[in-house]
Formats: sequence, structure tokens, C-alpha cells
Amino acid sequence: MRSSMVRSVRTALSRGQILRRDYSVTSGPERKVAVLGAAGGIGQPLSLLMKLNPLVSSLSLYDIAATPGVAADVSHINTRSEVKGYVGEENLGEALKGADVVIIPAGVPRKPGMTRDDLFNINAGIVKSLCLAIAKYSPNAIVNMISNPVNSTVPIAAEVFRKAGTYDEKKLFGVTTLDVVRAKTFYAAKANVPVAAVNVPVVGGHAGITILPLFSQATPQANLPHDDIVALTKRTQDGGTEVVEAKAGKGSATLSMAYAGALFADACLKGLNGVPDVVECSFVQSSVTELPFFASKVRLGKNGVEEVYGLGPLSDFEKEGLEKLKPELKSSIEKGIKFANQS
Repeated sequence: MRSSMVRSVRTALSRGQILRRDYSVTSGPERKVAVLGAAGGIGQPLSLLMKLNPLVSSLSLYDIAATPGVAADVSHINTRSEVKGYVGEENLGEALKGADVVIIPAGVPRKPGMTRDDLFNINAGIVKSLCLAIAKYSPNAIVNMISNPVNSTVPIAAEVFRKAGTYDEKKLFGVTTLDVVRAKTFYAAKANVPVAAVNVPVVGGHAGITILPLFSQATPQANLPHDDIVALTKRTQDGGTEVVEAKAGKGSATLSMAYAGALFADACLKGLNGVPDVVECSFVQSSVTELPFFASKVRLGKNGVEEVYGLGPLSDFEKEGLEKLKPELKSSIEKGIKFANQS
């Protein structure tokens, strides 16, 4: 039976039939995607996944070093997109020109004992310089921010674009898809339901207690005990730390983040191409709460964000979590804005 299965997999691979779940399977208009930080721990698998996406016609890979090798490697894959690698700040403009979607996984990863705030001092400056280039060379692009701490880097990007006169709140996204991916996975296991059928909205931010999975709105609804909901919420919030500790100093959640980043970029491309009813959770400019940025369900379209959805009915536990996360999220947002305006 094993040899039969192996033969089946090999046959499917040779025919190009194995595709990721939820991934687009039809090509569309010419679309250029730029990955900034393409040679890093997230950037390399993300570049691979974007090369597999048939909606991408041009894949532009940028980093401060090693990008030509990554570009050469993924360029050998027999899919639609043409790949070009760019290395060094002097080539950043060329990498960005004409981009429809810019994905930013650049920066340093989290190590054991580090918080997302510890990352701020390094990654904030990297994000700011990249966004200055985006404002100059691809001001109309949809920007997907992966670099942590997202709760601060998205406000940094917004301020940079605002100062440059290019800010469009509909085109700036903090990628929180990994929180949704984790919530779906953990919920499916606990509820003993097929994960492919599960949906769980995750709102708030993208760090610790600011991550609020709404298991009361999960489908299919399994009516799990309260203690299970508390444990699932905690595990979703601590998912990044779980991976960092499991890798024991050898890395962070690079592979699952690349997968989640590719899923969200795919959704943005579908929206740009006019696919109806594309809804994902993302950290965006928002009036859902009193905070200027907030993650919730958004409908994606040709202009980026077409609609930001409200939170819907919350359980008492979720209402409590919402109030607890607001001060921390507010502080992170203000930290990003202050940094962007310092110089």
C-alpha cells in the first residue's frame, strides 16, 4: 500500500496537481509581487510559495544579501512567474517598480526570551526605510506587513506614507493570518472536526494578549467547555513563543508564517482581480473600536480594503479579553507613530 501511495504522489507531483489548500488554481492578469527580505527565514519559504501561485506573473525578490541565489533557486520551478533577484539598497527601487503587492518579512526574528518589543529597536528602522522606498517607487501597491512587532510597524508605515503624501488606508495591511491559521488548527483538534471546514475569526492585534480569537463565532460550532476555550485562547496567543522555545534558539515561526503570508497575499491578489467575497482577518486602519488600528474581518477587492466588518456578538470571556487588550495595543500603536515622527 505504501509503494502505491508513493507512486500516486509522484504522479501527482509530475502533473503539477498538488496544490496548497485554499490556494488559487487559475491564473489572471499580469501581477507583480515584491518580497522585501526574501533571503531571510520567512522570506525564502514565502518566495517559494509565491512562485507556486499562478496569479503571480512577476516575482521580485529583494534583500541586503544573498537574494541572487534565492532568486536563481526558485526561478527553476516550472510555474508562470518570472523571477528577478535584487541585492542592496541601490537596487531596491528597481525591485519595487510596478509592484501590485509588496510583502515585507524583513527584519530579525524573535529568539528565546525576546518579546516583540525587543524586536522594535531593530525592525522599526528597517521597516521605515523600506516604506520610504515604497512611497517613492510603488506608491499604489498593496503593502502586506509581516515584520514584527506588527502592532507598531503598521502604524510606522502609515506615518511614513502619510508624510510622503501617498497613504491609502485601504492598501496597508498587517498580516495576522498566522493567528487565524493557529486558531483553526488548535480548535479543530480540540473539537475533533476536519480542519478544512473550520473558520475562526481572530481580532485585536498580533502579539500576546492583543490576539483575540473569537471561538464563540467558530464554525462548525462545537460548544466546547469554557476551560477549553480559555486554554485554546492562551495557546493561540502564545503560538509564536511555543515555536521559538521548541526550536531552542535555532529560529522562530518561519515556515508557518510564510504559509500564512502566502495565503494572505493570495487573498489580496484575488481581490485585485475582482474575485467576489474575499474575506480575511487583518490589522488595518479601523473605526471598529476607539483605536486607530485594529484587526478584524475585512473584505478585499480591487482597491484593497473594500469593507471593514464589526466584531459581531462576543461572549463574556471575549468581551473581557477585548477590554484587556486595548491598553497594550494602544501603547504599541503610539510607540510606532512616535518612532515614525522622530525624524
